[in-house]
Amino acid sequence: MPASATKILIIDDDADLVSLLTDNLQLEGFSPSPAYNGEDGLLKLSQENFDLVILDVMMPGMKGTEVLAKIREHSHIPVIMLTARGDPADRIIGLELGADDYVPKPFTPRELVARIRAILRRTASQESPVTPLVVGPLTVNPAQRRVWVTATKKNIELTSTEFSLFEMLGRNKSALRKSQPLASILRAKGRAPLRGVLMRHQRSTSSIRKASMTSPSLMSWNFSKVMPHS
Repeated sequence: MPASATKILIIDDDADLVSLLTDNLQLEGFSPSPAYNGEDGLLKLSQENFDLVILDVMMPGMKGTEVLAKIREHSHIPVIMLTARGDPADRIIGLELGADDYVPKPFTPRELVARIRAILRRTASQESPVTPLVVGPLTVNPAQRRVWVTATKKNIELTSTEFSLFEMLGRNKSALRKSQPLASILRAKGRAPLRGVLMRHQRSTSSIRKASMTSPSLMSWNFSKVMPHS
């Protein structure tokens, strides 16, 4: 296996499937590593550097969605979730937590490899150095997916979806200053201006306003600069 091979962590309790995926990924030039439960998967992630995670949703003990939530607390590594369940709610929860793709079982190894390559191509195209955004008294770090008060370093607690929306608004300040409706920006970025998205926008605004109660610099700042009414 070449030293530069893409390292993929497979977290799944199905030993037969893990073995099948390991063999196929090796044939495709990847370097797969197995973990048979969520706890072991998180431990491996803390000890080694991986390029992508394949994560099963339904596992004994820690569920895949719990593992994903833990991963997203400190990493933006691409994650593909596997599921044997056809419930759309499972896919929605996974995607809202920050999954990059969702593959229902049964699937062919060839399909999974194609999805892996597509995600890695997209990730590679975005791997230019990421400069933190300064939005008024806040700092937004896209690489770490964190928002904090610049003066006090106090973190603002946001969900993955709320952070993505806030980052997008921060990157489009010029459009917002021209009073461009939020729905128009969402359409331009490929996001449908759905009721749920706007509700999350309102919740993220509320989270930042709560943090402002302990920060004079935030209390005196006009939130409408990046969080306009929609």
